Amino acid sequence: MQQTKRNKILRKIARYASAYGIWIFASLITLIPIYWMIVISARSRVELFDRPNFIIHSFFEENYTNIIYDSTFRGYMFNSVIVATCNALLVTILALLATYALSRWRLTGADNIFFWTITNRMAPPAVFLLPLFLMFTKWFKIGDWTLFDTRTGLILLYCVFNLPFSIWVLQGMIDGIPVELDEAAMVDGAGTGMILRRIIIPLAAPGLAITAILSWIFAWNEYLFAATLTSVHARTITTGLAEFVTVTGTNWGEMAAVATLTLIPSLAFISFVQRYIVMGLTFGAVKE
Repeated sequence: MQQTKRNKILRKIARYASAYGIWIFASLITLIPIYWMIVISARSRVELFDRPNFIIHSFFEENYTNIIYDSTFRGYMFNSVIVATCNALLVTILALLATYALSRWRLTGADNIFFWTITNRMAPPAVFLLPLFLMFTKWFKIGDWTLFDTRTGLILLYCVFNLPFSIWVLQGMIDGIPVELDEAAMVDGAGTGMILRRIIIPLAAPGLAITAILSWIFAWNEYLFAATLTSVHARTITTGLAEFVTVTGTNWGEMAAVATLTLIPSLAFISFVQRYIVMGLTFGAVKE
């Protein structure tokens, strides 16, 4: 009896140990490159060519001050914040309206519409470069104004790629909200707008938060379209990293400093909505 109980305890300890071991290993794989980037950002050019050392003995402030006081890179950071935030808000609102319509109304070909919206994520982004460049420079043109090199163009473009994925993420969340709540609200005289504000949005808040996070991160990190469809005024911070690679060499310290600074808005945005993440991931996992 005692032997059986001891074996159960040992198996339980082994399961916990293996789970924590995998978690620690995965965390190290994720965090070590970030830590190494911070180490590089704290070193001068001379120190970078010394033997690799994971310990920060001194902090070379010029890598950060040169970036912070550079108006060009402040503009890049501002563009990234505006584009990512506006894209996340627009995509979240449109995805909510689309998923509510697909969930509650009997639309002709609704299943095909849902599948079609996700198909544009199946092709490599490079396939869209030439058509998008022509659209931005030739087709969507009013006088001398075009979508090329504008924040508006990037916001709308990222919506094209984020919206289908956001609809796919939100669909299960909206379907999990009982239709009876809508019907009860309609009996009390509520319209569609009131139902969305008072019932759907509060209950779907975790899914909306996850949708906003994923959309924001995609727009913040995206490089290919931003590098191709912007020139001067709407360049983002990710494209600005390429400016540290010159014909005379690569300024690794300042590049790492910029990359480190780009983590701050991401961490701030994610921490703002993190309490909804677990709720969204576990929503509907347990049903009576």
